[in-house]
Amino acid sequence: MCVLYHTASSAWLTAQARRAELCRMLGRGPGASVILIPMSSREPISAPLDATDARLLLELVANPRATGVELAARLGLSRNTVQARLARWEAGGVLASFERRVDPRALGYPLAAFVAVVVDQHRLDSVVAELAEIPEVTEVCGMTGPTDLTVRVVATDAEDLYRLSGSILKIPGVERTNMGLVMRSLVGPRVTPLLERLAMVNGAVARPAPDADGF
Repeated sequence: MCVLYHTASSAWLTAQARRAELCRMLGRGPGASVILIPMSSREPISAPLDATDARLLLELVANPRATGVELAARLGLSRNTVQARLARWEAGGVLASFERRVDPRALGYPLAAFVAVVVDQHRLDSVVAELAEIPEVTEVCGMTGPTDLTVRVVATDAEDLYRLSGSILKIPGVERTNMGLVMRSLVGPRVTPLLERLAMVNGAVARPAPDADGF
């Protein structure tokens, strides 16, 4: 699987030829899976994250309610260094929005599913716009391979999930869909292993100790 970042708002994944070209450029076969992820509209950070950034992010993962002063004390950094890096991350889009931390199950949506969608390439943008209008659609990814889009949805129950499937299929430009119900999340979204690798010093990295209350 390959991951590409793009800045175009309407020209991505518009034809099978473009997909084949991307796979050729990446040295993959025509059936390779490639996920295109739009880059943040915010200015990118001026330099890649370093080991100090990784240590600070690991501390935030373990203790998300820690203040700048507390983070500085725990990591042996100056308060100005911590504040400057936090500000840089915020401006560069390093930190995801708080919205991503809200569990849909707490909102009454215990079911989740992934819908593989094949669309008319000439109507891709309008299909994505229609999907964005459905509240239960939590994510849409453009794909190469046998399908064009992978849509993550949440639902209150099986009947609600059936309704959502029908709503997606009725969108003009959608040719066919295939839904897979999520039975259990075995490995959730994570970056801690990547942070630990970046923070590695002399073959070992110290894991930040969480607060007494677990945060």
